[in-house]
Amino acid sequence: MKIRIKGNSIRLRLTRPEVDQLALTGSLEERTEFADTTFTYALEQRDNIDNLSADMMGTKMTMYIPAVLAVDWTNNNIVSFNNTIATTNGKQLMLLLEKDFKCIDSEIVEDQSDNYDNPLTMCD
Repeated sequence: MKIRIKGNSIRLRLTRPEVDQLALTGSLEERTEFADTTFTYALEQRDNIDNLSADMMGTKMTMYIPAVLAVDWTNNNIVSFNNTIATTNGKQLMLLLEKDFKCIDSEIVEDQSDNYDNPLTMCD
């Protein structure tokens, strides 16, 4: 699971096995270790919500997805889910959850074997 944070937006990108794990177990979690603390980001299914939501507790950010969407995501062609939520200080936080596609750029050196095929590279 990859995270991208820019300003008041958070984007999580999942590989095919991660989408499968989310559907099967209901959650994913990653950690980034610093010298004195660990930043944790997680994705969890919730039965009682209609859209993506998120919260921050200490050093852990959790994004929530409606369970009905997460369970079926492995079997459909939906690429992403998004939602904008109001914060307590009157601002907005944009949330985006998406399947991670293989990069078209051949200069990328990371392992992309578990990523989804990029529809822009498919032949007719």
